[in-house]
Amino acid sequence: MTGSSPSDRSAAHRLVGTKARRIEDPSLLQGKGRFLDDISVPGELHSAFVRSPHAHAMIKSIDVGPAREIPGVVAVFDGAAMRNELAMPRMPLGFPSTTLPTNITPWVLSDREVCFVGEAVAMIVADSRYVAEDAAALVAVDYEPLDVVADCKEAMQSGAPLASTATKTNVVENFTLAYGDVAAEFARSQHVYRENLFVHRGVAHPIEGRGVLARIDEGSGELTVWSSTQMSHELRHMLGNTLGMDVNRIRVIAPDVGGGFGAKFVVYPEEIAVAAAARSLRRPVKWVEDRIEHFTSAIQDRDQDWDVEIATDEAGKINAIRGRLVHDQGAYTPQGTNLPYNAASSVTGPYIVPAYQMEVFVCQTNKPAVIPVRGAGYPQSAFVMERLMDRVARELGIDRVELRNRNLIPKEKMPYDKRLKNRAGVSSIIDSGDYLACSNAALAAIDYAGFVARQQQARADGRYLGLGFAHAVKPTGRGPFESALVRVTPAGRISVFTGALAMGQGLATALAQVCAEQLGVAIEDVDVTAGDTRFVSFGMGGFASRQAILAGSAVQIAARDVQAKALKAAESMLEVPEHDLSLRNGRVEVVGAPGSGVTLAEIALKLKGAPGYALPRGLTPGLEATAMYQYDAQAFANATHACEVEVDIGTGDTRILRYVAVHDSGRLINPMIAEGQVHGGIVHGIGNALFEKMRYDEIAQPLTTTFADYLLPTAPEIPDMQVIFFETPSPTNPIGVKGIGETGTIPAIACIASAVENALEPFGIRITETPITPIAILERLERGSA
Repeated sequence: MTGSSPSDRSAAHRLVGTKARRIEDPSLLQGKGRFLDDISVPGELHSAFVRSPHAHAMIKSIDVGPAREIPGVVAVFDGAAMRNELAMPRMPLGFPSTTLPTNITPWVLSDREVCFVGEAVAMIVADSRYVAEDAAALVAVDYEPLDVVADCKEAMQSGAPLASTATKTNVVENFTLAYGDVAAEFARSQHVYRENLFVHRGVAHPIEGRGVLARIDEGSGELTVWSSTQMSHELRHMLGNTLGMDVNRIRVIAPDVGGGFGAKFVVYPEEIAVAAAARSLRRPVKWVEDRIEHFTSAIQDRDQDWDVEIATDEAGKINAIRGRLVHDQGAYTPQGTNLPYNAASSVTGPYIVPAYQMEVFVCQTNKPAVIPVRGAGYPQSAFVMERLMDRVARELGIDRVELRNRNLIPKEKMPYDKRLKNRAGVSSIIDSGDYLACSNAALAAIDYAGFVARQQQARADGRYLGLGFAHAVKPTGRGPFESALVRVTPAGRISVFTGALAMGQGLATALAQVCAEQLGVAIEDVDVTAGDTRFVSFGMGGFASRQAILAGSAVQIAARDVQAKALKAAESMLEVPEHDLSLRNGRVEVVGAPGSGVTLAEIALKLKGAPGYALPRGLTPGLEATAMYQYDAQAFANATHACEVEVDIGTGDTRILRYVAVHDSGRLINPMIAEGQVHGGIVHGIGNALFEKMRYDEIAQPLTTTFADYLLPTAPEIPDMQVIFFETPSPTNPIGVKGIGETGTIPAIACIASAVENALEPFGIRITETPITPIAILERLERGSA
């Protein structure tokens, strides 16, 4: 008989690339999901926070006496009381930095100074949330209001109010990203165009807000924390630091998470405060965020002012780009300045740009902290680049598509060095892709060739159609590692444990497909547990379109190790050479003899061991393997979006008629899940482009604190979306995948802006900021007519 290599022993059992049904869905569809607020433990208490109504003020005194007198109130913690429970009163900085000051992170509870509306200054713990809320209203805080800085550009000005008394300047960081001889390229260029662009502040708004439940086990002293988080292991680490506890005595569990989008990609003061209270009171304590708290105290995204120039030759070929980015970081920096770094380092996108320079000013203001929301700075940079491309095309009289095609990185130049490094110091090298093919596919699907005739006929009828398109490139698979443990039990079930984290995106199904393919079983035989620190010692979590690459690769490696171990054990048990064995339907069979051999369950039982009986020679106990997949390079996903819109010049309303998205996310593990991820990304982008904006007045008071003021796209606003996939496998990881969760959002804002501007071309209206609201369009039309 002729056998096959171990990695191909289940070659006929192909699951990766199939539209397998999501294994998460049955429990969710039957209402059996367990989200944070579904979890209840005996004796639990509930908490509410007292939050600052001022954007900037000193705290002169806090009187918690009346709150303590309310029946049902168990404890009240102000900042001073909370300090007694903590090893450190400020949150640790999430990302390592040698340039940021030490006083840049939030307090767990502030007792000295508040720097944004919504900052927590006290916490009530009571028998019910209702009692806790009533008591919170009785806490009397004597504030001394201070001057406020609400605008990031104003924050840079000499004499501007300081966002915090702990700092001497509002500029948190100032850095420049550059390569090539920018000055020389601008000097020799025939054409130079300048744009000032603004991208607005928004909020993530997952369906499920933040929440945490903490319990101390009186017997073991172990602290168990359930949190709706994207980073279980990071939360455990921060709990250990702030509480002064051994992390081995802390378990963090992420239950079903109802969306994250970046809002849960940070450890919050509330998570630390609730855990500290539970330890102090020796009773479980729960807090669940309400929606107004999400508006005022969860992290936000953006507020970026870009002043940029592009230099080209007569044919529109780009010679150089330079400019300045002013980024609103908010009052604190919980993680780092990764968002403005991402944005500044990714402007060039899929284009060849011989020289580039961007100076970045990261400024504090008296608003909530800014952390990456879905797209992590890349939607902003795509908006800037694509606006520049439309400007050049208009000025030079070149077709917008033709101009882009002349500047796209060609397939034959892959891999392509973008000549910049990511924040980890690794060179940004695009690994694979065919941008021109993706562009052509999008244009064919949107019927670009027939659009001019449609547009002219519509204008003759008094209607204004516009066509827009945009390219995007996203480095995916942020490292440095992810973990996976694959275990076959003596009952025949296969368990996968990972430090990655599910947030509704189908992670369990994708990892089950990878594992099941290697072990020759059905995905229904695989149980996936993500985000529980008890089962794997280290993990990174869910963010940066990374989990298919890192967790998927870790699962594949661990599953192949299990496969190899099963074959080795079966060789001993069956006394048949390993090269004559293969895996199929949960069995190790003799090649050519279906149904022969032993099951994986029988092998697992053998490797469980029995007192006094030897294990198969050369094998360790247990049919399991652990893999830590380390990954420094990134896989570059790319997308081309095209959309057709109609703008009503009487109402200013924009309606999206058609939307086409062409995506290359490498090898697709599950095309159905991938398509859903693109759909979600596009909808997120539609919200950013047309509806969502977090508004503040001149003293940084939030003006949008309900969904009556902050608009999200709903079903009537969402068009049919056609998604086309190109699969260019990435050579950077074992599966050949590229990330997908964020890529759908990145070109959407730019694509819609391009379409609206094209529709309003007869009126000379230019789109330089978002959201593009009906009022904004009407104001531009009125100014144009005047």
